[in-house]
Amino acid sequence: MAYVWSALGGDPALLSHVSTVERPGALRARLPVRELARACVGACALAAAELGARRAGGEVPAVRVDDGAVATAFTGERHLRIDGRAPETFAPLSRFWRTADGWVRTHANYPHHRARLLTALGAAEDPDAVAAALAERSAREVEESVFAAGGLAVALRTPEEWAAHGQGAVLRTRPLVERARLDRSPAREFTPVDRDPLLPAAGLRVLDLTRVIAGPVATRTLALLGADVLRVDSPGLPELPDQHADTGFGKRSALLDLEADRDTFEELLAAADVVVTGYRPGALDRFGLTARERAGRRPGVVVAELSAWGGHGPWGGRRGFDSLVQAATGIAAAEGTRGRPGALPAQALDHGTGYLLAAGVLRALTEQTEEGGSRLVRVALARTAGWLQEAADGAGAVDGPDAGEVTPEAWLTETVGPLGRLRHALPAVTFDGGPRDWARPPGSWGADPARWR
Repeated sequence: MAYVWSALGGDPALLSHVSTVERPGALRARLPVRELARACVGACALAAAELGARRAGGEVPAVRVDDGAVATAFTGERHLRIDGRAPETFAPLSRFWRTADGWVRTHANYPHHRARLLTALGAAEDPDAVAAALAERSAREVEESVFAAGGLAVALRTPEEWAAHGQGAVLRTRPLVERARLDRSPAREFTPVDRDPLLPAAGLRVLDLTRVIAGPVATRTLALLGADVLRVDSPGLPELPDQHADTGFGKRSALLDLEADRDTFEELLAAADVVVTGYRPGALDRFGLTARERAGRRPGVVVAELSAWGGHGPWGGRRGFDSLVQAATGIAAAEGTRGRPGALPAQALDHGTGYLLAAGVLRALTEQTEEGGSRLVRVALARTAGWLQEAADGAGAVDGPDAGEVTPEAWLTETVGPLGRLRHALPAVTFDGGPRDWARPPGSWGADPARWR
């Protein structure tokens, strides 16, 4: 946690406000996933408490991080129930496959990615046909041909192979959380907030241009803390309803064609305090959405950017997902057994990076009260993966089989809303006097108007 807090530019003295409840059976893995999850959530909660104290006056509230709550939140999509129904998770073609010389991991949850994968392979939409096509090719050949077709597949690599890869080499030179000041706009002046409950982000407008898990986890956290979060999606990009339900707590959701409805989009940008993007680097540049362009049009804005592989290096512009990053960076190899690739006990790169991004936004807002300036915060799943692997060297022994299981019931609750009765994980980000649940349940995807309240 000290490492994360330092990466966020936080005062090390504030770490004394954090206490932890350690549960050895939570998020059991070879790599120190539990410690990563605890650090990301704890640092985010401390950043929230710090900003809350800045706005309400008084001491920074105490932060208590419970491994049970953190593990439940990191696996929240598995615990979600919608009127008793379990969510749909990975599609049949999203998995590891044997190739002529190893393994490859594909991601085909979205229809357009599935179609591009099948086009690259020249295969029918049938697992047996896909398996036969992949068995005749090398893993690296599949990786490049699917990428060229706009699909998603990566070859399984060992940690050593990733270290020798150009993208792995670039990421080792980047900080865990990239932070920059973009201009010299004046210091931010917040209106005071009360402490019943303490909502550090109250009154802030967050434009959420993210999808899947990591970005939505970040903006869901900001919504918990009082921000008005408006998620905007293109009507031409399909969304997975269960995934939206899991990450939509506290937010509103609108559909907007950024080209056809450019005036509306500019109005949203002009009034946003925070803009969070989760598209691959460069994908939104044609809309004038580089960080400096946003700061030029809205001095004082906080720009938060998330990507799979980072914005630099040979893979900087590629799409990616947590499962693919685990495969490429050597995590799946490290967690595997008997020659078969494995996986972390949660999509921990997604969730951990999401909390890092939210923490970076909160710390940027605090810094703005002292120094002003539009701010940039950047994180990447693959950089979080590198940190997890670096931390493994000093993590000690792997959890043994006698580490007690941690059941999630204490950190689950039920909420009734537009989507029905939802069983879901409670927030892992907590501090004394702060919110204990979201103010509103998720609504239907795209059901809200594209305007600020």
